[in-house]
Amino acid sequence: MENKNNKIAYVSYNTGKNNEWYTPRYIIDAARKTMGSIDLDPASSEIANRTVQATTYYTKEDNGLIQPWFGNIWLNPPYARNLIGKFALAIKSNRNDYNQAIILVNNGTETRWFHTISAVASAICFVEKRVKFLNINGEPGKPLQGQVLLYVGSHYSKFVEEFSQFGVCRVKYDAKFNLTRPLGSHYKYIRERYNLIMPDGSSYQLGQ
Repeated sequence: MENKNNKIAYVSYNTGKNNEWYTPRYIIDAARKTMGSIDLDPASSEIANRTVQATTYYTKEDNGLIQPWFGNIWLNPPYARNLIGKFALAIKSNRNDYNQAIILVNNGTETRWFHTISAVASAICFVEKRVKFLNINGEPGKPLQGQVLLYVGSHYSKFVEEFSQFGVCRVKYDAKFNLTRPLGSHYKYIRERYNLIMPDGSSYQLGQ
């Protein structure tokens, strides 16, 4: 008999019994440099916001899924199966209400929630080393898989500049090409969309 669990994505086994794991400061610092500010964290706590320092944050009791989303958003969503998909949908459905967002999630590229987020993302960073989230005592955990950071917004070049130190960054190809642009800006446009930006700052052109 076929094991039905074989059809379930590996990352979906996360039961989310403990969603209180906190993002290291160095990632938050890069997010703030990218966006200029962090105005909202829709899935946070008083302890988490000591590091994130968002102007506004929603706790589990506030339920960020039903609150207004605005400004520049940092999001490390709860990874429980019944929650991460809802936050992914909120990122997409609230897109017209906020300016930029950076989302830190597990590299579950085979999951529906990942594709929901990536549909509105303009850039992505595949983190080279697993992110060691911190527990309530500030002690690093032992992650079971890798992570990615997705950027939603128009300042994707700044995202690549700040996050390429952590891994390979990629700008999403959107098939838009304005023939009225001068040659120099055409070259920059193509470079940003067809090149992989490596951790050492070098680039690799797709198709070579």
